[in-house]
Amino acid sequence: MDNPEENAVELHGDEEIIEVIDLNDAEQGPDDLADELEDVDFEDPGNGEDNEGWETEDEMEAEAEQDDSELTFTKHTGSVFCVSLDPVTNSLAVTGGEDDKAYVWRVSDGEVLFECTGHKDSVTCAVFSHDSSLVALGDMSGLIKVWKVESKEEIWSFEVGDLAWLEWHPCAPVLLAGTDDGNMWMWKIPAGDCKTFESPACQATSGKVLPDGKRAVVGYEDGTVRLWDLKQGNAIHVIKGQDGHQGALTCLACNKDGSLVLTGSVDGCAKLINTATGKVVGVFSVEGGRAKGSKDEEESNSVESVGFCNILPLIAVAYLDGTLAIYDLSTQGLRHKCQHEAGIVHLQWEQSSSVVSTCSLDGVLRLWDARSGSMVSEFRGHTAEILDFTLNR
Repeated sequence: MDNPEENAVELHGDEEIIEVIDLNDAEQGPDDLADELEDVDFEDPGNGEDNEGWETEDEMEAEAEQDDSELTFTKHTGSVFCVSLDPVTNSLAVTGGEDDKAYVWRVSDGEVLFECTGHKDSVTCAVFSHDSSLVALGDMSGLIKVWKVESKEEIWSFEVGDLAWLEWHPCAPVLLAGTDDGNMWMWKIPAGDCKTFESPACQATSGKVLPDGKRAVVGYEDGTVRLWDLKQGNAIHVIKGQDGHQGALTCLACNKDGSLVLTGSVDGCAKLINTATGKVVGVFSVEGGRAKGSKDEEESNSVESVGFCNILPLIAVAYLDGTLAIYDLSTQGLRHKCQHEAGIVHLQWEQSSSVVSTCSLDGVLRLWDARSGSMVSEFRGHTAEILDFTLNR
């Protein structure tokens, strides 16, 4: 791992294209093959058009080495699972990885401000508080630590069961977490006052505090969605059964004013929920999609990421089969299908435009214009799957 460039090339070396050729008839001997080859005309070099789909070694190497990044942060020694930017200045990043490490570093030059030590398992959650003064980190074992950015000191830690997600309150030093036992936890930081929101024993797979700061929406492994009153501690709405999803929740997002929530599930559907009434007001799915590499023919095309456009009545839904679907909120019709060659991991809309970005298992980041459905640009440089990304303003 000493020389990242050398390593990147090696990785690509392993990924060279292997053509599998069916020789059709196993009985053929070398003489038969020689006879057949005599019929092939080797004289005509052909024109360039016939070579479509073939890459020379130089072309393949150039693709392997294409790196559109302005800066590469190389401190992690294993997969990097999570990244987020500080919301106030967008100049600091926090990343967590498989090497049980997390770093807070400057985006301009990659300089490490401090390393968040003490984790004994992969760091899978890393988020800045609303005012960028605190950073919270969680690892797979359920150890959560909060650091003060200015003093670079750890100010609070707590251990829960296996951690699924971690999220700050949008306007207070309050931290929320969801765990595999189905609980949502809420703490005041650094005092540590704690409240738990219990639900039947199945994993709280994703959660989000609504913009009003008074409610949170949580999705569960059994397909249920609950809308919680954070002050009273009770569930205002429970969406389950036919209204809920038929499989584990994978992702959720809310619109700017928190009136609508979009949920995604392994069942292949995205659902639009009115947070005031708790009613499902829209269901979105793409027909006929099957996850690549899925062994089970019946396996549905999991929704991996969802999001609302801030400036137009559009939503985006990303699927495991590589489809990015843009739907019109007012008509609930499909506007565009943007196809990727590999499964999509995550999507994010730009804050004040109709551009939506996606990262996928082929290691490429792409920008799409949701109005036309066309790709604006793509960025290469990774030699493996992209697991997370975030956009600055």
